[in-house]
This record gives sequence, structure tokens and C-alpha cells, in this order.
Amino acid sequence: MKSNVLLYLMITGILLGIFCGWIFGETMLAVGWLGDMFLDSLKMLVVPLIISSMIVGISGLGDIRKVGKTGLITLVYFMATTGIAVSIGLVMVNFLQPGASVEMTADKIPENVSGKEAIGLTDILQSFVSPNLIHSMAQMEILPLIVFSLVFGAVLTTLGEPGKQAIGFFDTVNTAIMKIVHLIMYFAPIGVFALIASKLGAAGGGDLFLAELAKIGKYAWTVILALLIHGVLILPAILYLATGRNPLHYFKNLTPALTTAFSTASSSATLPVTIECAEENNQVSRKASLFVLPLGATVNMNGTALYEAVAVMFIAQMLGVEMGFAEQMIVLITATLAGIGAAGIPEAGLVTMVMVLQAVGLPLEGIGMLLSIDWFLDRCRTTLNVWGDSVGAAVVDTLEEKWVEKGEGA
Repeated sequence: MKSNVLLYLMITGILLGIFCGWIFGETMLAVGWLGDMFLDSLKMLVVPLIISSMIVGISGLGDIRKVGKTGLITLVYFMATTGIAVSIGLVMVNFLQPGASVEMTADKIPENVSGKEAIGLTDILQSFVSPNLIHSMAQMEILPLIVFSLVFGAVLTTLGEPGKQAIGFFDTVNTAIMKIVHLIMYFAPIGVFALIASKLGAAGGGDLFLAELAKIGKYAWTVILALLIHGVLILPAILYLATGRNPLHYFKNLTPALTTAFSTASSSATLPVTIECAEENNQVSRKASLFVLPLGATVNMNGTALYEAVAVMFIAQMLGVEMGFAEQMIVLITATLAGIGAAGIPEAGLVTMVMVLQAVGLPLEGIGMLLSIDWFLDRCRTTLNVWGDSVGAAVVDTLEEKWVEKGEGA
């Protein structure tokens, strides 16, 4: 009952935030600090949650053969759903041609993109490890923390009784953090209201947002429609076929995490709520949720990869550059791999966009055309990212269990 009341209050907070930001515009910047406090309080938990959950998750999987099976299922799911998402984006952008009648007005590379041109595949591979974990924690570089925690947890399982005691400690830490999440979520309605209202206010209110939307509205609708097809048709179909679960029921139980994702535009900040919804509301096993969800929040970017494919094609259409089948295959492969691999790089979304544009020889100035409404589309694609991660946790949980039963039967 309490969780339902909190959910309704969060939805009310989002709607009020949209209304106030739309009507009062920049005045709502005054409440931005409340949203920042809520977002920072969730981010505060991310590093200890990632470390403790990955250690407990990997140790809970048992022997190394079982870890290999679970890891394989997880990797196949991540790659397949991201590839499908990019394919949907490419089909929609080719069909709707959102950039065909838009004039390219941006003439310089945006400041937050400048300097990222040199980042390549070797930088992504290097981001998997860190010479200084404390620095990585301070910079919220999650990927090296995941790699360290996976190895550390796996090694602990080989140390006998002392290893079990250490795992028990991290299990207790994980439980304590989830209790803190419960406390923070009481402030969620105010937090999501302030985040939405201040962000819409920063965009100049409803009138200015509509003016920007009018310029590239067809592009925005192409992205949103593609996200909806993947989120409403593809992922529920995978959930039902792989697990037999009711997608509507699963979605309803995940609503607190999805509303938090939309409000914060951060998969990592939403992670504590995503884990809670998976375990408590949807009865996903703890070992699956603690293994799949932290990994997914970092490397499984269905929405981001889809968005980047559409954005690249939109820029090409604006410039009148013909993108043939070969070029679009490069976009598909690059967006899929970049969406999975670039998580350890700061501002990963922009970095991967730069990589995809460079792969097909398009100018980076085109990104400037997208930034005015990117804050809104960022929220939409983050929500899909979290939905995809959560479906993945249920799929891995079910398939891994079936795999084990089949092995025991054999």
C-alpha cells in the first residue's frame, strides 16, 4: 500500500514539474537545488552499491562454470537487444526521413564535444581498468569498479571460510544500502518535481521548448516512436517468450524505477531503485539482479544506441549525404559496440556519438543541432535503458535456472 502511494506521489511530482516548468519557465530554476540534492543522494549510493552488489552477485553464482553460463546469457542478451534497438532506429529514420527538409544551421563543434574526437577503441579498452580505484570512485567511472569487483568477488569464493566472511560483510553492506534507498525514496516526489521543473525552466519554459521542438520535431518524434516500438513491443515479447511473465504486470511493478529514470536521466543513479523493484516487486532472484542490473546500468544502452543511430542518419539527411547499405551497417555495428563499450569514458553518450559520426565521415558540427532538446530525449532513452536492464535480469534469471536444471537432468 505504501509503495503504491509513493508511486502515485512520484507521478504527481512529474506532472506538476512539467506544468510548473512549462508555465513559469526560468522561475523554476529556484527549486533546482532540491532536484540536485535528490539526484546526488542517489548517486552517493552508486559506488558502494556497485562494489557490494557485484561482489555478492558473482559469489552467489557459485562455481566458475556457472558464472560462465550466466555471463554468456547476459552478454548475448545485451548484444542482441542493443542490435535490435539500433536496427529499429535505422528502419524508422529511413522511413520517416526527419532530416530531409531541415536546414543545417550549426556551424561549429559544441564545447562539450570538442576534444573528444581523438577518443577511439583503444581508449575504450583501457577504460576497463584503472590505475587508481579511488580516483575512479571520485569520478564515477563505473566500468573499472565493475571489473575489479567481479574479479575480487570471484577470488573471494576460492578462499574458503575467510572468503565467506568477507562476502558476508559485503552482503550486509548491500542490505544496508537498500535500506537507505527506502529512506531516500520518501523524498522522491519532491525530487522528481524539482528535477523536471528546473530542467524545463532552464530550457526557457513551454513556449521556448515548443519553438525548439518545431525546428527538429520530426527528428524527436522519430526517436520517441522508435523507443516506443522497442520498449512496448520488442522487450515485452522477449520477456514473455523467455520467462512466461506477464509484461504489463512486470512493467507496473517497475514503475518507481522508470519514473526515477525519467526524472534523473541517469541509469546509474536509478540503479538502487531498479534493484529494489526487481527483487521486491518482481521477485527476480537476488543473485541475478545483483549480477545483471549493475552491469546493465553501465554497459546495456538500448535507448542510447538507438538514439545515436537515428541522430547520425538525421545529420546525414540534413547535409544531403547519401547513406547506403554499407554505411548503415557501419552505423549499426559501431552504435551497438559503442553503446556497450564506452561506459567508462566520461560523458559516454557524446563520446559514442562522436565515434559513430567519425566512422561514417560525418561532421561533428551536426551534434549542435540536437542539443536544444537532447535533455528531454535523454530522459526518454534512459527510461528505455532501465526497462531493458530489468527485462534482462528476469530473462537471465529464468534461462540460467533452466540451464542448470537441464544440466542436472543430464
